[in-house]
Amino acid sequence: MTDGSAFRAAVEAEDHGAMVACLSPGVIFHSPVTFKPFEGRETVAHLFGVLLSVFEDFTYTDHLTGDGTAILLFRTRVGDKQVEGADILRFGDDGLIEDFTVMVRPLSAAMALGEAVGKGLGLRA
Repeated sequence: MTDGSAFRAAVEAEDHGAMVACLSPGVIFHSPVTFKPFEGRETVAHLFGVLLSVFEDFTYTDHLTGDGTAILLFRTRVGDKQVEGADILRFGDDGLIEDFTVMVRPLSAAMALGEAVGKGLGLRA
């Protein structure tokens, strides 16, 4: 479905395999804490695994849809930082997510997220 409901259900169930199944093989993932996007299903699948371990009390609060696009607003926690954010999903003709952009606030939460994800990816000590 190109309204994001399958991806939302997978995230809410913490079902990594179902999350990855929603992605196009050539998906491009734009992180709020890196300049260079993550590219390809396998790379983004690995990132999702890290995110599942980093986010605590993750909840989608709103779900907006448009023509081939869905925006899922969320709240979560990274350590002691409260995070608010948006997942912006753009779908291909096959219904899979081709472009995935995440935005988060506030800055202190983005910094905590970057540190935790970097550590999970083995990029930081």
